[in-house]
Amino acid sequence: MDNDFFEAATVGQFELSKKKIHISFRKTGPRSLTIIEGLDEDLDLELISKAMKKEFSCACTVQKNKEGNEIIQIQGNKVDEVRKWLVKVEILTQREAEERIHVHGL
Repeated sequence: MDNDFFEAATVGQFELSKKKIHISFRKTGPRSLTIIEGLDEDLDLELISKAMKKEFSCACTVQKNKEGNEIIQIQGNKVDEVRKWLVKVEILTQREAEERIHVHGL
């Protein structure tokens, strides 16, 4: 029984240590961008970017932000679509999406 408690505590600590995923919407003049940052480092962002480009039928690139972290930029306001898509392709579970995704700029 003690082992079950230890495993549950470890799983809980692991989930709390995951980074937040920030999805922000920015409008500069006539152009608008959806920016995704904070995805897990073990994910292939180039592959994810290509899949999003195909799914959303828009321009999508991987860039580096000011801190040197890789981010995904999508042309247009795709905030809600990105949230749903991350769960649909099983990058995140529904629970993880609710806990880790923070939306900015709407």
